[in-house]
Amino acid sequence: MSTETTASVSTHILDTSIGRPAEGVAISLSARTGRDGAWAALGGSATDADGRCKDLPALPEGTTHVRLDFETETYFAKKQAEAQQDAPRVRDSATFFPEVTITFAVHPGEHYHVPLLLNPFGYSVYRGS
Repeated sequence: MSTETTASVSTHILDTSIGRPAEGVAISLSARTGRDGAWAALGGSATDADGRCKDLPALPEGTTHVRLDFETETYFAKKQAEAQQDAPRVRDSATFFPEVTITFAVHPGEHYHVPLLLNPFGYSVYRGS
């Protein structure tokens, strides 16, 4: 697809509670055309050891809005289990936000890098470069 008629998206996640990339977080990508258009699931991937998701599906021509769904609950449950090892579990949930959904507008020909700064009880997102 031509980069002049489509936008592109990339993302990465930093777990700010440990100051390290968040590996193994599943991410789903959806897109729509127009503010009232129906969402179309395009597929997904997971973050690598560097917290990056390098193989998100391409956006269809005419995409105006993108939605990234980050499955954070599984990631934090795994981190909690690793930290506690043989210790008893102290909470039923390892994270306050079991998922994070980010929706943003895109314009043809532009690249959108969307970093997620994540910890068990909060998150921040911004348009990166």
